[in-house]
Amino acid sequence: MNVEERIKQWGRELGFDAVAIAGIDLAEDEARLMEWLGRGWHGEMEYMQRHGARRSRPAELVPGTASVITARLNYADANARDAWDVLEDPHAAFISRYAMGRDYHKVLRSKLQALAERMSAELGRFHYRVFTDSAPVMEVSLATRSGLGWRGKHTLLLSRDAGSAFFLGELFVSLDLAKDPATSAHCGTCERCIDVCPTRAIVAPYQLDARRCVSYLTIEHPGSIPENLRPLMGNRIYGCDDCQLVCPWNKYAKASDDPDFAVRNGLDDASLVELFAWSEEEFNRRFEGSAIRRIGHERWLRNIAVALGNAPASPAIAAALRARADHPSALVREHVRWALGRPAAAPTAPA
Repeated sequence: MNVEERIKQWGRELGFDAVAIAGIDLAEDEARLMEWLGRGWHGEMEYMQRHGARRSRPAELVPGTASVITARLNYADANARDAWDVLEDPHAAFISRYAMGRDYHKVLRSKLQALAERMSAELGRFHYRVFTDSAPVMEVSLATRSGLGWRGKHTLLLSRDAGSAFFLGELFVSLDLAKDPATSAHCGTCERCIDVCPTRAIVAPYQLDARRCVSYLTIEHPGSIPENLRPLMGNRIYGCDDCQLVCPWNKYAKASDDPDFAVRNGLDDASLVELFAWSEEEFNRRFEGSAIRRIGHERWLRNIAVALGNAPASPAIAAALRARADHPSALVREHVRWALGRPAAAPTAPA
């Protein structure tokens, strides 16, 4: 067994569902990145522009990098309530499936670090750096070039045997390893992901205006959510999975057997009113070790206020909103006022 196959075997032994090796030439991807940034589609994610071309130049980001080991880890919990059932229940809170368990950054970083240490023990010392969506790395581009999948029209990575319900991680190494070939794309003429996007953030195949994306609005965006987009968000309070849910390739998505990704706090079947009542202390305590904690209690309440405004009116919803009407945060108060002023049966985004 050659070195590359041994590395992949070690990765599988650590729990990764697939491991591959990419080169570091991302010139074509860099051109697309610069065009995307030039259009301002990154919104207020200033870090995307701040790192500039380093994101597409692994050897500049980590000097000495000769290869990139890419890894895939499934996250779906087979026991979670059906996503469409939640989206069609206006009183329920929809949270992106990837965020209902432990913070994936911690899980992937631990596994990648263990892989690097195993490689060092077996192959001798070399320079490396672990990345788990925490630095300027073009992970979809690298995964595409390593053959883990292809970029779908929604801009996410797709795999013929795993759909898109997985996390990606990278290990930049100074070892000059044999590279895996890229795979071909298999979206064909399908544009279901474009048609289903509730806010029309996927403006064309492979083109995403993050400023309209529900995931951006509920997670990355720090301020007031544009009023014209609020009714389109429905009951999505953290992220959005619509483009993945309609993708035909996700019929091949595989459930994870990693207990770290099991649903916590009943987040697959929680009511908006229940979550809106959480104090900041309860929010921080319940989301210890969760990716959701990163947005903070203020954005959490902002997002839920929008969802409550989109739900059919009820005494319970009105009481929940009024209880937050004098919240110390001007951001929360603004969204609560908007929700209280909504029609009795507000329309929701198309399923």
